[in-house]
Amino acid sequence: MKAKVYFTKTITPEKMVSLYEMTGKKLDGRIAVKLHSGEDGNQNFLRPEFVKPMVEHVGGTVVECNTAYDGARNTTEKHKRLIEKHGWNKYFDVDLLDADGPDMELAISNGNVIHKNYVGKDLAKYDSMLVLSHFKGHPMGGYGGALKQLSIGIASSYGKAYIHGAGNAKEMWTAPHDAFLESMADAASSVIEYFKGNIVYINVMKNMSVDCDCCAVAEDPCMADIGILASLDPVAIDQACLDLVYASKDPGRDHLLERIESRNGVHTIEAAAAIGCGTREYELEEV
Repeated sequence: MKAKVYFTKTITPEKMVSLYEMTGKKLDGRIAVKLHSGEDGNQNFLRPEFVKPMVEHVGGTVVECNTAYDGARNTTEKHKRLIEKHGWNKYFDVDLLDADGPDMELAISNGNVIHKNYVGKDLAKYDSMLVLSHFKGHPMGGYGGALKQLSIGIASSYGKAYIHGAGNAKEMWTAPHDAFLESMADAASSVIEYFKGNIVYINVMKNMSVDCDCCAVAEDPCMADIGILASLDPVAIDQACLDLVYASKDPGRDHLLERIESRNGVHTIEAAAAIGCGTREYELEEV
């Protein structure tokens, strides 16, 4: 059966809330809102003011994790300072899931490459999750969307290195590339299984640079904003975003596609679909 993906070209906080409502899923219990806090110096990440109505609508706690690479977010102390600098804790309760060890280990029942996933132990505090992703390019994954947010985004600092290294954290930058992409799909599946369907996905297609929000020095956006999408299926929503880029006649489209294609970005979607994270077949409803 095709997954439902809701889409609007109007990029406002209010439209984001409307799309969430259209999914028909009401997140309950303690709700984690996973988003990207933005690396120090990055100009493209979604700002707290933009997501504030959405976070307040679900009554959620913003959650993040430390990085595995050098920068302003690779230790709890530095990450907390940057969260304050970027204004996140001005509006929200913010929980760094892996602020204190030990990590929580999630089994991956159907993984092709990795069979366990390391996430911050504070994930256990939450009953459901809103995965709020900024769709854009990525230096290694080709693109960043819902599947990356589920995998690298929710993994602890060690877990990020473990996924990048396809099961060997010491090979974080040297593992076979497709094995890394497949490891992201494997890790995403464990989070989906953990929340047992209590997840809603929102992808925002604005400020689309070839670089990720994790880049301190990132290219400016290369193509015009496209819109906001919402779905209960992470594979479908990422596939729909990719298809919207391909369908665009924007002059910057080819630059973004070169980044996505040169890193075989679609393979993460292929791998996630193959292990049951969702379907690439979807119905796009524009509102």
